[in-house]
Amino acid sequence: MRSLTRANTFRFSNLIRLDAFPQLVFVICLALIMFGPIINLLIWTVAEVWYFPYTLPSQWGLKYWDQVFSPYSDVSGSLTTSILIALTTVAVCLSVSIPAGYALSKQQMPFRIFWMLLFLIPQAFPNLTVYMNIARIFYDFGLNGTFLGVVLVHSVHGLMFSVWISVAAFSGIDPLMVRASRNLGAGPVYTFFHITLPQATPGIVASGIFVFLESLDEFTGTFFVGAPEISTLPLLLYTASMEGNYQIASITALILLVPSILFMFIISRFISPEMLSKIGR
Repeated sequence: MRSLTRANTFRFSNLIRLDAFPQLVFVICLALIMFGPIINLLIWTVAEVWYFPYTLPSQWGLKYWDQVFSPYSDVSGSLTTSILIALTTVAVCLSVSIPAGYALSKQQMPFRIFWMLLFLIPQAFPNLTVYMNIARIFYDFGLNGTFLGVVLVHSVHGLMFSVWISVAAFSGIDPLMVRASRNLGAGPVYTFFHITLPQATPGIVASGIFVFLESLDEFTGTFFVGAPEISTLPLLLYTASMEGNYQIASITALILLVPSILFMFIISRFISPEMLSKIGR
């Protein structure tokens, strides 16, 4: 009886191992796909000499970090320009998306679906085609190579995020509180700024973060409208990679990656599943 029990236990344990092996292979492959490029990026940031066919760099160091953060480097100026453009883009998008999101959150608004789909049109066409035509139009108005022109281009894509998330934020507010405020004699303006807007603030902040990250990483629009007068961090990354300076390009990419990761953690605190379920409704 004991030998039979041991045999069954041995077979069961082997069966578990056979079932776990494909899962282990899948997890390892998924981890390599997700974190492999990031690991390679981190290696390039500290690689001073790395030639084929060596698997790892033959010389390690922080020489290129010193070049990136030296007073004579273009990285600090490009980073400052990128942040200023992103913050201005957020201000422009929120000034449009807050009133638009409040109006589109009303189901009885005429042609509501049409207006919401209108903000998706820039995403329906290839970016290259859209930006080439925008650059031609901006050239007639003298906006090529200007700070304002780049902000307007970034706002075209940023409005999609800000408007749709703002609509979901305003759709998730408690209508009973708004009705109670009006019944107690408060006007529509007072109710909006003291009841409606505070409830929608988490979603509005999340939409602003999305716009900021979209603007910070935008390359194509900046290249066609702003270059060479306006230099942002993605343009600097592109230039370094085309010149074969992979260390500078990797460090620049890492600088762009840090705010994305930090802001994603912040977004997870502001966006709730209930608000996400209302996007597009």
